Amino acid sequence: MMNDDRSDSIDDTGQLRLEIAAAAARLIAQDGADYASAKRKAARQILGDNVGRTNVLPDNELIEDEVKRYNALFLSDTQPARLFQLRTIALQLMEALQQFQPLLSGPVLNGTAGAHDEIYLQLFAESAKDIHIFLLNKNMVLDMSETAHFKGARYDAVETASFLWKNEGVHAAMYELDDRRGALKARADGKALRTDIEGLRKLLFDDALTEK
Repeated sequence: MMNDDRSDSIDDTGQLRLEIAAAAARLIAQDGADYASAKRKAARQILGDNVGRTNVLPDNELIEDEVKRYNALFLSDTQPARLFQLRTIALQLMEALQQFQPLLSGPVLNGTAGAHDEIYLQLFAESAKDIHIFLLNKNMVLDMSETAHFKGARYDAVETASFLWKNEGVHAAMYELDDRRGALKARADGKALRTDIEGLRKLLFDDALTEK
């Protein structure tokens, strides 16, 4: 049987984790902070000199849940419309890039997107150069960088083109065709990590029903 001291310690750790997640969610929703920097800043706010206690840091799934809760409590009059707008623009762009089998990821997919969020896509081709040339031929002004491979650290980073489309920021990571295999697998909790055009259309249909 677990002694009271250990039980209290576990309860305290869980409470601290929730507090840090909630503080990080505010930074993400209000300021557009990324998850990593929001988690670090929230930990400093909550833990002070004990910031080294990494065992109480929340995972991204918990923070995502807290962002959704924050949006529902404080941004219910604006966030759903913003999410619908971003999803609509993302669908139009994915349809324009259909030959590269686009997948949507990030806050526009998981439903947390707000005023500061942008669109994250994953594109697939024989060569990243094919995507690069296609975008340039569409008169896109590209800012090139690298993104960690979604399959993990053992894979090389991939080229990413960032550009504006319909006044929204877009980040398109360029993958090889073979990388798409298994890309639509869900997380362990059943939530989608990325979706294709049909999946996004369904999300928009569900959004429209919710608005009614």
